[in-house]
Amino acid sequence: MNWSVFEGLLSGVNKYSTAFGRIWLSLVFIFRLLVYVVAAERVWSDDHKDFDCNTRQPGCTNVCFDHFFPVSHIRLWALQLILVTCPSLLVIMHVAYREAKEQRLREAGGDGCRRIYPNPGKKRGGLWWTYLLSLVFKAGVDVVFLYIFYRFYRNYTLPRVVKCELRPCPNVVDCFISRPTEKNIFTLFMVVTTCVCIVLSLVEAAYLVGKR
Repeated sequence: MNWSVFEGLLSGVNKYSTAFGRIWLSLVFIFRLLVYVVAAERVWSDDHKDFDCNTRQPGCTNVCFDHFFPVSHIRLWALQLILVTCPSLLVIMHVAYREAKEQRLREAGGDGCRRIYPNPGKKRGGLWWTYLLSLVFKAGVDVVFLYIFYRFYRNYTLPRVVKCELRPCPNVVDCFISRPTEKNIFTLFMVVTTCVCIVLSLVEAAYLVGKR
C-alpha cells in the first residue's frame, strides 16, 4: 500500500468534513481499519483449517463449513470498509472538480473575472447534496451489513459446537469452531463501532440540514 497516497486521501477527507465527520473518520481508521489489519485477519486465519468435525467422511467437513460460514467475516468486513469509505472520496472529487473549473475560468478570463466558487470546499449547492447523500449512503451501508451479519450469524455470535447433517455426512456430526470466544469478542467490537459510526453519520446529516 502506498501510504503517502493514503495519507493524502485522509487529509483531504478530514479537511472537507465537519467535526462529526472528523470523529467518524477517526473511528473508522483507528477502531475499524487498524483493528481489521492488525488483529482481525489473524484471528480468522485458521477458521477453515481448524474447523474439526468428528468424522473422517471425505467432503463432510467442507460441506459443513460452507453451510455455517457462507461468507467469511473478514471478507464481509473488507467489503464493508471499502463501500463505507467510497462516498468520502466522492466529496473530495467534487471539490477537485470545483477547483479545476475555477482554475480554467481564471486562465480564460484573468484574475479579475468573477469567481464561481470563492471557496470550493464550502458545502453549498451541489457539494452540500453530495456530502449529505454520502452520509446517508455510509449509514445505509453499515445498516445493510449489520443485517447481513445478523442473518448469517444469529445474534452476531458463534457457537462452540455446531451440528451438521448434510450430505455426504453419514449422520448428525459435531463440528468444532476454532477460537469462538475470541472471534465473538472481535465481532461484537466491530458491531458496536459500526453502530457508533451509524449514529455519527445520522447526527452529522441532521446537523447539515439544521444548519442550512
